[in-house]
Amino acid sequence: MVVRTDADFTEYFAARAVPLRRFAFALCGDWHTADDLVQATFVKLYQHWRRTQPESLDAYTRRILVNTFLSHRRDRRRETLVADPPDAAATAAEPGGDQELGRALQRLPARQRAAVVLRHLEDMSIAEVAELLGMAEGTVKSQTARGVDALRRALGTPASTQPLQSTPSMEE
Repeated sequence: MVVRTDADFTEYFAARAVPLRRFAFALCGDWHTADDLVQATFVKLYQHWRRTQPESLDAYTRRILVNTFLSHRRDRRRETLVADPPDAAATAAEPGGDQELGRALQRLPARQRAAVVLRHLEDMSIAEVAELLGMAEGTVKSQTARGVDALRRALGTPASTQPLQSTPSMEE
């Protein structure tokens, strides 16, 4: 068994925080929420750090992030109202981002969005996505196909175009 140290965790965090933030943004469409999701992911990962296996660490971390995102979506129904709301909403995009794609992604159901993001932005196989999301491979295929079709309709892109590619909004 490999003994994992705090120094190993620090090194892993430094290497994976930015890519996980982009992945979280692709899921939720808001940089502040993405930061919260990544922070919660690393807190949960640290709690189990000494028992993690190096060969499955990235998959395990992505699973934590996806589960945190899905829980966050369910928990949003319980948000607390404040007496004095802010004058304006915070902007969801950072400079140079593809806001149209982000808005289209936000209209997809959470699990469908996760399937599309994992397949096309994280470039994971159908089997990897199925394992990560805990669904059958056929379900991943149908959810991804429906999601991509919905994105194409929303973006006015013909169905015969190439698969989705990573966009500038997902990169820093």
